[in-house]
Amino acid sequence: MALDRLEAMRAFCRIVEIGSFSKAAESLGLATTTVSGQVRSLEKLLGIRLLHRSTRKVAPTAEGAAYYARARALIDEVDELESAVSQSHNVVRGRVSVEMPSPVGLHLVIPALPDFTAKFPEIRLDIGCSERVVDLVEEGIDCAIRGGALADLDLVSRAVGQMRFCFCASPSYLASAALIDHPSSLVDHRHLGFRFPGTGKRFVPTVTRGNESFTLDQAPFMYFNNGSAATAAAVAGLGVAFLARAEIQHHLNTGSLVEVLADWSMPSMPMSVVYPYTRRLSAKVRVFTDWVAGLMAADPLWSQSG
Repeated sequence: MALDRLEAMRAFCRIVEIGSFSKAAESLGLATTTVSGQVRSLEKLLGIRLLHRSTRKVAPTAEGAAYYARARALIDEVDELESAVSQSHNVVRGRVSVEMPSPVGLHLVIPALPDFTAKFPEIRLDIGCSERVVDLVEEGIDCAIRGGALADLDLVSRAVGQMRFCFCASPSYLASAALIDHPSSLVDHRHLGFRFPGTGKRFVPTVTRGNESFTLDQAPFMYFNNGSAATAAAVAGLGVAFLARAEIQHHLNTGSLVEVLADWSMPSMPMSVVYPYTRRLSAKVRVFTDWVAGLMAADPLWSQSG
């Protein structure tokens, strides 16, 4: 079978970016043996060794690193050309892999997906919902929705909204606990804390009212690393939680959770869409990120100005 040089180049680039034949093959939807054969055929065609292979890591040779830079640019050009041709016929197609926090996925993006698929029926989404921060390049992710300050200089970011929070508890818990009339009252309550997956760092909320501020730095009664899990714990009456409004709005509406300290200002988390500097923003990713930005702008729970 003749070598498909472009697909072999694509496989080689993914191996360089991920550092693994098996993970590169998985991200491309191919068998590891197929990807390995493509690279061997490419090396034979070029007459050079592109990769250093070991049992623990795969890394490019000096010639491989130089070849990667040119090949990556060429693949991006081809992908952009195909997108441009498709757009000329009012069609944007392809697969977009995106990562996002669970509250964004479960309570904003996924419920609105029928609108997106109606507008862009030729785009196939691969959506990951979790609180972990993934390496976009290493895992072959096209873009991500992230919360908080962005420290990764290898990513292009676009501010799209805010995640808003509040303190809340179940009516049953509040009925049997001390009155919460000031943030300092929280030290006498069971606090349901949140740890960020991956880092294990605890989220410590600070609330303000006028010139007053209060930081809830007491040791939590329980820890969670998932917003839905913390919400379930609050609904079950286990304590007071600091949760994303989008996560709990339904429970506030039905009365299974009650907001406390509503007259205090709660910090919000800026939300951004990010993608790697090394990837040109393709038409398929652009229409998805534009759609997400519009979705957040139209929702007072997420909008930057709400």
